[in-house]
Amino acid sequence: HICMSLSNNDSSFGYYGLICAMASIVCLGSVVWGHHMFMVGFDSLTGVFFSSITMIIGVPTGIKVFSWLYMLNSCGMRVLDPIVWWLVGFIFLFTVGGVTGVALSASALDI
Repeated sequence: HICMSLSNNDSSFGYYGLICAMASIVCLGSVVWGHHMFMVGFDSLTGVFFSSITMIIGVPTGIKVFSWLYMLNSCGMRVLDPIVWWLVGFIFLFTVGGVTGVALSASALDI
């Protein structure tokens, strides 16, 4: 929403892609709860399933991040606006968290 209001566009870039990405994040996000329960004694096949779903959730998240970056890049924004720095900081932290989350989702890294 902030990216759309900042870019002064009525529609966002990749609107249907963003909708599909958010819907798939909701669906996959309701399934990935098992990657928090690695100490309860799941068998290896269940651990592989939860690790795979956790890695797959990075794809729609990447679609959202690239759409945000495109909207920020295509608008005539002023770099010194505080909201721009907030958006860039949010996207940076969101991306770092996503990259480390996908890297650490491997079930082989679980204790």
